[in-house]
Amino acid sequence: MKPEIISWLLEGDPSIRWQVQRDLLNVSPAKYESERKKIAKEGWGARLLALQESNGHWGGGIYSPKWTSTTYTMLTLRQLGLPPNNPQAKRACRLFLDEGFYTDGGINFFSYSWKRSETCVTGMILALLAYFRYSDERIHSIASYLINQQMPDGGWNCQLYKGATHSSFHTTILVLEGLYEYQCTYPEKKKKISQVRERGHEFLLAHRLYKSHRTGKIFDEAMTRMPFPHRWRYDFIRALDYFRTCNAPREERMSDAIELLQKKQKKDGLWPLNSGMSGRKYFDLEEVGQPSRWNTLRALRVLNWWNESPLSRSTL
Repeated sequence: MKPEIISWLLEGDPSIRWQVQRDLLNVSPAKYESERKKIAKEGWGARLLALQESNGHWGGGIYSPKWTSTTYTMLTLRQLGLPPNNPQAKRACRLFLDEGFYTDGGINFFSYSWKRSETCVTGMILALLAYFRYSDERIHSIASYLINQQMPDGGWNCQLYKGATHSSFHTTILVLEGLYEYQCTYPEKKKKISQVRERGHEFLLAHRLYKSHRTGKIFDEAMTRMPFPHRWRYDFIRALDYFRTCNAPREERMSDAIELLQKKQKKDGLWPLNSGMSGRKYFDLEEVGQPSRWNTLRALRVLNWWNESPLSRSTL
C-alpha cells in the first residue's frame, strides 16, 4: 500500500477513515471507534440521518421508493459503519418489525398482495436488526425462517415459492450477510448458524463467486462490476468482502475473483466506481467513472486478507 494512497483515503468521509484505520492501518479500537462516532455528526452519515422523517421513516416508505426508503437508507448507514447504538437507527428497526414481521416468521412489507414473507428482504432486515443490536425476540424467528428457506444446493432463492430449483446469487449473499450479523450478535447460536452459512459458502464457491458452475462462463456481466452502494444486488467484490469480514478460509475457488479484482486496479493504484442501479437517491457518495475511495478501500482490505491468510489445504 503506497503511503499516498492511504493519505488519499484518509482525506475522505469519516465512514472511510475509520475503516481504513481498522482494516488497513490496524490502529487501536479506541482510535478508530473515536473516528467512527463522527459518522453521525458529519459527512454522508449525518446527511442521511438528517433526512429521517418525524415518524421514523425515510423517503415516505418502509421499502420503497428505491433507493430513498427506510430499508435502503438503513442499509447504506450500516455500510458506512454507523455505530450500532444510534437511536435513530434503532427507531427504524422497531418500524421494520412493527410493519413487516409476518405470521410465517419472516418479513413481509407487501402483505396487501403477498401472503408470505420475502426472502431477500428478510435477509436484509435481519442484517440491520442484528447489526444495530435491536433487542426483540422476533429476531430469532426471522433467523429460523431464513434457515428453513435454504435450498438443497446450499443457497437461497426468493423464487422458491414459484418452484425455483437453483439458488440465486442475490438472495444468497443477502441471507449470508444477515445470518453472519445474527451470529455475531448472538454468539450462542454460532454452531448452528455456522453450519448453515458454510453450506451457503459452498454454493458461491462452486460458482467461483461469479461464474456458471456448468460452463465456467461469467453468469452475469453485472456481477463483475464494482458499484457502491450495492443495495440488493450481488457482485464479486461484495462476496469477497463478505468472506474477508467473516474471516473465512482462503479458497482456491476464490482465485478467479481475486484475479479479476487485481485486473480492475488502475495504474495509479486506485479502483474506479462503476454505475449502480438506476432509481431515486438522496445524493451520490462518489462520482461514477472516477477513482473511488470505497472501492479502493474494499479492494485493498480484500487483497490484504487474501495475501496474509493461509490457503485452505482442503481445497487444494
